[in-house]
Order: sequence, then C-alpha cells, then structure tokens
Amino acid sequence: MLTKILVANRGEIACRVFTTAKKMGIATVAVYSDADQDALHVQMADEAVYIGPSVSAQSYLVIENIVQACLDTGADAVHPGYGFLSENSDFRDALDRAGIIFIGPGKHAIQSMGDKITSKLIAEKAGVSTIPGYTDVVRDAQHALKISAGIGYPVMLKASAGGGGKGMRVAWNETECRDGFEKATNEARSSFGDTRIFLEKYIQQPRHIEIQIIADGHGTVLYLGERECSIQRRHQKVIEEAPSPFLDETTRQKMGEQSCALAIAVDYQSAGTVEFIADADMNFYFLEMNTRLQVEHPVTELVTGQDLVELMIRIAAGEKLSLRQEDIRLTGWAMESRIYAEDPFRNFLPSTGRLVKYSPPKGEGIRVDTGVYEGGEVSMFYDPMIAKLITYGKDRRHAIDRMVSALDRYYIRGVNHNISFLNALMVHPRFLKGTLTTNFIADEFPDGFNTDLVVQQDPEIIVIVAAAVHQLHSERTSLLSDQMAGYAMPAPNQWVVSINNQQHVVSVDLTERGYWVDYSENDYEIISDWSIGEPLFEATINGDMIALQVESVANGYRLIYRGAEICAQVIKPSAAALMSHMLYKEPTDMSKFLLSPMPGLLVKLSVTTGQEVKEGEELAVVEAMKMENSLRAVQDGIVAKISAAQGDSLVVDQIIVEFE
Repeated sequence: MLTKILVANRGEIACRVFTTAKKMGIATVAVYSDADQDALHVQMADEAVYIGPSVSAQSYLVIENIVQACLDTGADAVHPGYGFLSENSDFRDALDRAGIIFIGPGKHAIQSMGDKITSKLIAEKAGVSTIPGYTDVVRDAQHALKISAGIGYPVMLKASAGGGGKGMRVAWNETECRDGFEKATNEARSSFGDTRIFLEKYIQQPRHIEIQIIADGHGTVLYLGERECSIQRRHQKVIEEAPSPFLDETTRQKMGEQSCALAIAVDYQSAGTVEFIADADMNFYFLEMNTRLQVEHPVTELVTGQDLVELMIRIAAGEKLSLRQEDIRLTGWAMESRIYAEDPFRNFLPSTGRLVKYSPPKGEGIRVDTGVYEGGEVSMFYDPMIAKLITYGKDRRHAIDRMVSALDRYYIRGVNHNISFLNALMVHPRFLKGTLTTNFIADEFPDGFNTDLVVQQDPEIIVIVAAAVHQLHSERTSLLSDQMAGYAMPAPNQWVVSINNQQHVVSVDLTERGYWVDYSENDYEIISDWSIGEPLFEATINGDMIALQVESVANGYRLIYRGAEICAQVIKPSAAALMSHMLYKEPTDMSKFLLSPMPGLLVKLSVTTGQEVKEGEELAVVEAMKMENSLRAVQDGIVAKISAAQGDSLVVDQIIVEFE
C-alpha cells in the first residue's frame, strides 16, 4: 500500500482525495500557490508545499514544481484530481522518471483518449458506436462546407484538443458553418494552442449519458452504471444524476460493455469515464473518454456504495479488484448540483470575493464536497466552484425533494452564487418528468434567468412567511421599553404584503408554537421557533416542512425559496391604499444600444457608422473567458454611432453601438 500521497490539485477535489487517503491511513501532502496559502485543502493535509504564484500556469501547471514537491516530502504517489495536469502525458512521464506512482491510467491511454480524432478512430475499431462524421482534420472553412454538405446539416464543429465547451460550434447552414469554423478555430488556438478542428453530425434533442468504468492491472474491467449529465449550460454540466431516468437495462448493458471494450483497447487501468450522446430513440454514440476522475463521481459512489478514490489508490498500488460485474448494483437515486460563485441574473458572470457567511446544509442523504469555508476567499485565478451538493434518496423524486430542501438551506453571503438557478431547475415541471436534453436550459431560459421564470408550486408560502416574519418584528417593536405614556400601541395583525406591485391581504396571530395566518380565505398553521436575525426560517406549514432564507432590506424583506428571490414589503392596509396611487417611472429605453453583456475583449466589429443592419445580423464579437460570443441585431436599424474600437477591453453594459 502507498504511504504518502501528494494531490496535484486544489479546492474541493483535493479535499475529497485527502478524506479517503486519511480513512485508509495514508499520509497526505498539499501543494499551494500564493492565492491558496490559507485554503481548506492546505489545512486538511498533513504537509503542504508552496509551488509558485497565483496564476496556475506558474504553479499548478508547472510539472517540475510538483515533482520536486514529491521528492522533498517523500511522497510515493500523486493523485491529479481533475483539470490541471490530470490528463497530461508529460506529467505522467516526469513522475515515472522520478519513480513516483501516478494514480491514474498509463501514458498510452491518456494520449490516445486525449485527442478527439484519435479516440474516435480507436473507438470505431473497438466496436463502439460513433457519430457519423469526418475524423480527419478539417483544412479550412471551404473544406468544412464540403464535408457538411455530404453529412447533412446540422453539424458540430469541434476542436480536437477541446474540452469544457470551448472550440465547439453547431452549424445549421453554410453561413453558420463558415462562421463557426472561424470561431471554433480561434477558441481552440486561445484555449489549447491547437487549431485542429474535426466535424461530425449534430444529434438533435440529445441526452448526455456517461458510463463510469474501473479497471485494474490484472485484467478486470468493470462498468459501474451511468450518469445523466444532460443539464448543461454552454456545454458545461450543471446538474448530474445516477442512474439516468431514460435508459433501460438493455441499453445500459450495451453502453457498459462498449465502454469496457474501449478501456481494454487502450490497456486502461484506474477509474475513467466514457461519454455518450443518445437520441430520442435510445441510439447512442461515443463522444470521448475522460482518463481521470470526473467532477460528478459522487453520484455513482452513492448508488453503488463504492469509493472510487479508494479503488484508484488500490489499483495504483498494484492490487487486484475484488469486485465482479455481477457485484455492481444500482440502489436508490443520487443528484448533484454544482454550486458556483457566479451571478445567474447577469448572464452567469463569475463572482469573486470573501465568503462573509457560509453555512452548507446537513442531514440524512446530504453530502457536500467543498474546498471553502466561512471567511475564505473565492479567487479570480481559478474555477469559481464553491462546492458540489449531492443528495441521495430511495428514488428519483425523493432525491430531488432532498436537493430542493438542501438548496433552500444553503446559506452563502459575500459572493454571488447560482443556488436560485439550480433550485429553479430542480422544481421545473419538465425536469421533474425527466424529459431532459442538453438543450434544456437554452429551451426553458432562452433569454437568460430571472426569478419571474421560476415555477412556484406553492406561491402562497412567500406571502404568509413574509407576513409572519413582519408580525414578529412588529410585536417586538411594541414591547420596546421607555415608550412615552399613551403612545405605546399593540402590534396590529392585519397586513398587506406587496410583491411586484401586487397586494396580498393577510392577518397573522402569534401562537405558543408559532403563527396562525389567514390568507386568501385559507388558514395556515405555522409551527416554528424562528428568532429575528436568523437567516433561515425553518418551519412546518400545515404539516409540511419548509425552509426559506430571510433578510431584512431597506423597504421590507428579501426571501429566497425554491429558486425564487423575492422582495416583499409588508405594510398596514392604510399605507397600501396610498401606495396603489403612486406613479412609477418608466424604465429607460435601451433598445437603441448594443451593450456588452459581459466583461471581455472586443475582437471583431462587424459594422460601420451609417450602415443599415437587419435582424439577426452580426454586429460584434466579444471574447470572454476564452469563448467568442457573437452579438447580433435584435431588430432592423441604422448604425448611428460606434462607441468602442476593435481590441478594446469592455466592461459589463458598456455601449458598443448606438442606433438611430
């Protein structure tokens, strides 16, 4: 068995590996940059080694620094986690030369599966179902048009060295194919330093399903069921679950057996994932193989009862798997939501800063994999993931219900986060039915996310809780000492809750166990011991458990519940009558401006002053986080003024073009 493991990574995945290593009695070593000197993974490890500046290219991606850290600490093995050097064959070579064990597959598997063109050719030879397409390098845009005509639109252009959604474009016609080839090539150059593009048939209404495999060095290759990863935003996964609500046992077995065949073809040893795309008729096609641990591995662990990190460590130590395929049973259901420091109300722009308040949910069937803590910092230098929230239940609906409740209880302040968006997905009727595709988010939120789009199954909850909270505030105010004689007034119990200019009449009475609320000709018994100032309002309402996040704001309360973030003003009926006569100023008309939707670089300006443009015509291209974003006209118009120049660095909402 290994004696000391260095994790060549940071954040939640480093913490995750340390947890298993400590359970196995193995010493641990962390590496850290300037930005991570106080990080949680550094605190968890037995030893920690400084490896360089905050920029990952000068620290976590410097192979020599990682190898030296192993030599200095006597670490006999390295777990790479995911990202950074996890699929870098040069890193594997360097460790081999130093006599350090790499907890992962061999160099051949990493290299062959890391190239999308090579991996597809190997998959075809191994008998794995693949998408029709052109598996050689596309020479130029004209070549792409010729290939696409033969395959038939729509087509997908992909960077051969791609990943994370970068260097990918869907084309539905010749114009989009030519434009997509240029953008995919630019993104591939920027992100990977490799401009090779290949092309394949685009599967419409696809589902993204992946198979977890595990293989040792003694000839045992097993599949541990599937994960449904169809809920994606811009090709990046948001929610994952195991098993898939789509597959039947026959298809699961076929996908599993083909995944094992591919693993055997490249002499795979360790945990790995084979990703497929499936159409509505349950035909499935190979996408790629990830030669590392996946972000979403916890859902597989929960439904199989296997610790994948422990299996990886034992395989790397030369042990033979004690499992057989018939030992693998999928029991119950698991869901995973990725908690990111980003603002879903501002096109998911990353958010950085200090976690002023951080309180993850706890309880039966809840697991939180995180690399942060209250008072810690979400740095601008790395992935904005705060945590992975995983829930387990006896069936899919049970796992969803636990996830919804856990998201309601996840309290984060100091940075923006996507919890409301995740909960809005969870309670969406289409998600509940399991009718998923990779286009789900684009279909259901085509113009971005706002809480007006959240499907509220119990809209009265917000109203009655706002009234109950205000009643308690009012009761406390009425009991203040030193009030002038004759001016102390009992707290009223009649209120009007104003939400989005809609008024709701509510009456509230305090009881020994909480509140009794009358609203819309219905009675609600709220049982709660909530105290003013607590961020979570936890209660049972007519017997049902609920949890809301409640904050006092300037003119009332901000309540967060199941994806909705709502500001409610609670006032007396007399004040409500006056409010109904108030005039509201019309918002400024911004339809005559093209604004930058995000901070980024203006890499292309496609129009000139005086030019007439048509709806849908490209106006500009903004590059942000190595992704090119084409900005197009939403209506016909004439360019009156150009307010930015190609090459300018833009801020959010900066004016680029003004129309007459």
